[in-house]
Amino acid sequence: MIPEIGHFSLILAFCFAIVQGTLPLIGVWQHKPMLANVAVPAARLQFLFIAIAFISLDYSFYVDDFSVLYVASTSNSQLPIMYKLAAIWGGHEGSMLLWVSMLGLWTMAVTIYAEALPQTFKIRLIAVMGMVSIGFLAFVIFTSNPFERLIPAALDGRDLNPLLQDPGMVFHPPVLYMGYVGFSVAFAFAIAALLDGKLDITWARWTRPWTTVAWVFLTLGIAFGSKWAYYELGWGGWWFWDAVENASFMPWLVGTALIHSLAVTEKRDAFKVWTVLLSISAFSLSLLGTFLVRSGVLTSVHAFATDPRRGVFILLYLVVVIGGALLLFAWRAPKVGLGEKFDVVSRESMLLANNVVLVAAAGSVLLGTMYPLLMDALGAGKISVGPPYFDAVFVAIMAPGLFLMGLGPLAKWKKASLPEIGARLKVAAVISVISSVLVPFIMGKMSLMVVVGVFLAFWVGSTSLILLANRVKSRSAATPNLVDNLKGIPLAFYGMFIAHLGIGVFILGVTLVKGYESEQDLRMEINDVAKIGNLNFTFEGTQTIKGPNYESQQGTFTVTKNGKAVAVLHPEKRFYPVQGSVMTEADISPGVIKDLYVSLGEPLEKGAWSVRIYIKPFVQWIWAGAILMALGGFCALADKRYRARNKKLSQGSKEGEQEAHEAFAS
Repeated sequence: MIPEIGHFSLILAFCFAIVQGTLPLIGVWQHKPMLANVAVPAARLQFLFIAIAFISLDYSFYVDDFSVLYVASTSNSQLPIMYKLAAIWGGHEGSMLLWVSMLGLWTMAVTIYAEALPQTFKIRLIAVMGMVSIGFLAFVIFTSNPFERLIPAALDGRDLNPLLQDPGMVFHPPVLYMGYVGFSVAFAFAIAALLDGKLDITWARWTRPWTTVAWVFLTLGIAFGSKWAYYELGWGGWWFWDAVENASFMPWLVGTALIHSLAVTEKRDAFKVWTVLLSISAFSLSLLGTFLVRSGVLTSVHAFATDPRRGVFILLYLVVVIGGALLLFAWRAPKVGLGEKFDVVSRESMLLANNVVLVAAAGSVLLGTMYPLLMDALGAGKISVGPPYFDAVFVAIMAPGLFLMGLGPLAKWKKASLPEIGARLKVAAVISVISSVLVPFIMGKMSLMVVVGVFLAFWVGSTSLILLANRVKSRSAATPNLVDNLKGIPLAFYGMFIAHLGIGVFILGVTLVKGYESEQDLRMEINDVAKIGNLNFTFEGTQTIKGPNYESQQGTFTVTKNGKAVAVLHPEKRFYPVQGSVMTEADISPGVIKDLYVSLGEPLEKGAWSVRIYIKPFVQWIWAGAILMALGGFCALADKRYRARNKKLSQGSKEGEQEAHEAFAS
């Protein structure tokens, strides 16, 4: 009965999405307030019924209802409760329901927090989000029904993919989807503005917080996924340029460009057309990522779908949404105007150049991801585009952008002076050059990649510190007390400072781990010792451990340095009998300076094992940098100036709402 309630709730949500996406636009067009005003209640009812459907599926997993095909396919009675609940998004149907649920949640948030928007604009905004919902709800109901019955019911389930039986998978997909789907709000704002014919400072001010929230979630989602891959897959890698990883990275790059472009539009009334195009592109790349994962064109640990019919549905939806948005853009954008002018040397120019670099980097990733698929689809044979391409092309494109990141915030709006910028950056240049030589010297090996990476990391970090110092200095006359001075700086500035500092930390981590990591593949018997640098890894043997739904051979490795114990590691080789699969569970001793990483391979004769040992210097800095980036986004969102502006706009919108009602009635 519960699955039928969930299925029926999805159908009702689909009906309300149709109402939400059509009637309000007709009401605005024909000046019928009764039709226009159904936007908010329809959106909220849609969210209510999606929530009922999600809870129904959750309950089916909780009670082990193996009469539901999806539950029987992705769960098992012995599966720990945490993974039973996470198994909802462990397969194709449930992950699409999660996507729809996140879309409903974002739409609900818009109906609550967009009260201050002008009435007509808000109606168009909610209607556009309704149109997006129609496609995804139709996809779930007609091609990916998670409530399909299995008759007769299975005695037990086939279990969740062992790779996904990890705490990281409880958090990674929902957080990632919040970012993915969040760009639908920026997309809806752009389409509503094009329909309204007004792309101004107010529009940018309203779009910017929503875009920042989506970007923060996407940043955290990618970071969680990278961390999961690092310790779960047993390869010691944190990024593999997997096509599905790229599918989340591309909207992140364009979303980063969008945040900066919105800042320019808000402050200088410039980049308006470019900002709209970025809003459309960010969500389009999110849809492309959905196509890659759900269409069955990829084989990946992230890809769930294998039914090509689903791919055709998503591809058609992709064409309709992106094609329709670009046609509207081509029609309305020329009427918007170019906005304020600025000099070649100015903060606007440098932010624009940085935007172009980010988009070009996203384009290089898109080319490397899609080219093999296109060649295969055209019958030209299977080719592989791997890390060598991405490492060479992506890094070459991004390096100038990282250099510009240090220049842009120190330049003046509208018109800047190169000598003045150069004078401000002397200290940063000296610090960066010295660090690029000193760090490789300390680490014991120098290479061009390390020198350039360390230079850019310290360049981004030192220019951020100089920007903060200049800000404090400019306020020192009015606020001589340092503590009061720092307190008076807006949180949005601190957000930018922390996010840029996070990028510097991230670059340093990537550079040092790629430049100085060490790896050994060994055959080890009990009491064998592997020496890597000044560390000794002693294999103490294995023991059998029984888990809730697996059996494990757990190894013990004692790590010593100069005769003193540093760490004890327990990597595992797990066997999951339901699926008949064997999984490697690495064990890691994390540290600020380096990680010690051990994974078990295959058992060999005479009690020996194949063993893989890694030393990963500064690898934790990669995720520390990502956390700092997200923290910077949260700081920017907490700026009280946004709340003050919202109140001001709310007061102004009351007059707009009255005018809209009068227009509807006329």
